[in-house]
Amino acid sequence: MILDDPPATAGTGVDATLDDLFRAAAARRPDAIALADPPDRARFTDGAARQLTYGEADRMISAIAGRLRQMNLHADAVVGLQIANTVDSVLTLLAVLRAELIAMPLPLLWRRADAIGSIRRAGASALVVSGRIGATDHFDLAINAAAEAFTVRQVCGFGPHPPDGAVSLDDLYAAAEAGPAPALARERAASAARGAHLAAVTWDMTVDGPVPVARSDAQLIAGGLAVLLESRIPQNAVILSTVPLSSFAGIAMTLVPWLVVGGTLALHHPFDCATFAEQCRELHCDAVVVPGPLVSQLAAAGYLSAQHDLKSVVAAWRAPEQLRRAPDWSDAASALIDVQLFGEIGLIAARRGHDGRPVPIPLGPVSAPRDAEGALTIAEVATTQNGTLALRGPMVPTGAFPPGAEKTALPRFTAAANGFVDTGYAVELGPDTDGNGPQAVSAQALNAQALRVSGPPRGLVTFGGYRFAIGELTDIISGLDSSGTLAVRPDPLAGHRLAGTATNQEAIRMALRGIGANPLLVEAFRARTA
Repeated sequence: MILDDPPATAGTGVDATLDDLFRAAAARRPDAIALADPPDRARFTDGAARQLTYGEADRMISAIAGRLRQMNLHADAVVGLQIANTVDSVLTLLAVLRAELIAMPLPLLWRRADAIGSIRRAGASALVVSGRIGATDHFDLAINAAAEAFTVRQVCGFGPHPPDGAVSLDDLYAAAEAGPAPALARERAASAARGAHLAAVTWDMTVDGPVPVARSDAQLIAGGLAVLLESRIPQNAVILSTVPLSSFAGIAMTLVPWLVVGGTLALHHPFDCATFAEQCRELHCDAVVVPGPLVSQLAAAGYLSAQHDLKSVVAAWRAPEQLRRAPDWSDAASALIDVQLFGEIGLIAARRGHDGRPVPIPLGPVSAPRDAEGALTIAEVATTQNGTLALRGPMVPTGAFPPGAEKTALPRFTAAANGFVDTGYAVELGPDTDGNGPQAVSAQALNAQALRVSGPPRGLVTFGGYRFAIGELTDIISGLDSSGTLAVRPDPLAGHRLAGTATNQEAIRMALRGIGANPLLVEAFRARTA
């Protein structure tokens, strides 16, 4: 399944796959530590915390790929992934690609209401999950989702007690040898065609509900290069990431930089400050990837300045409108790189300068590293007639999923004139803004200066790493309880906060759990004391 990448992709020099990058790193440093689990893994999921060398990881990737191929999944079958931020998630995603399948990471808090519709829409043939994440039995969720979705033929997972109908993958860690490597027809294909092949499907949110976004290897690598080049993470670096591989952001900010530098990727299941500090200290981390709103708090508490090896702090801004109010960065020992995330459409990374202030978004080409000779153009920025940000370039999705579904694709994912895709995020003049909201300016003036994001897409709210269509949420609540109401309030850390009221709070919570609603919506109706 080949994606038609725009001409800009060729300019990045990307002609490899994610598996190619891993194989190259493994060949160069087979005995170096490749992956490290959170030391508190037992707190949130089953299994012992692991550290794997590149050689061990390579063997495990081939073992999982072989197991998947033995299930008679056809080439380009979609495999849904809902795995905690552990080495299991990295190994499985790479194994799916090595088996010539398509990875479809699902957000960790998705439950039956979101998961089943998405599985059906994408036609997923298999699911791989963590048996337990927190107090939730994901084996049970996957088995029930498979029973309702009909397209799912296999359920696999990591955990000691898989139910009937699920296949455990834990035994592959203990196997002395990997099974036969799967036959990879693409290894004989031209490099450029392989890089353009569909690798992953991630899920974005629009006012009309979730939308599948298809990404090739080349597009994923281009997004990762945007972060890596601006961050200047060195070869063989140790990278600690709190961002799971459940979105374009997770893959681009975590997986790709690690693969390119060939270092160690340490994973943190967010968020435990003591464990985070322990990992930084014990692993001598060169770079950390953390939520943008937490950076100032981590710095104030000394969790960043105390790490003498730390050179780069990569901040993920899932609600990029929050960046305009971010405190200045004053730590001279490490650089802060703000990565503004525009849903599943794209990202823009910018290293803060000597003044420590966030950098506005330039109109026109965006290069990485900025202002460097021979820099790579990784995106182009324009504004729409509605004053919203539009992107095009090698990381931006170019087609609907499944292929041929363009007629039913939502307008925000239909390329506009000249290949730009509207992100829906409102923007205003950057350097000249007074911070009091969008200014009324002409389109010509707007396109003559740098920009700052001033608001999210209409009808959407952000809660940490999740986006919701507020209209869809209110319809769910009113359908369950006519007395129920839902308010959206700003939150300095999460972006927004949901607060619900109903005549019987516990009854509506039970009803939401019964339909498989997102736990964040369930918790909105938690009884609050004065």
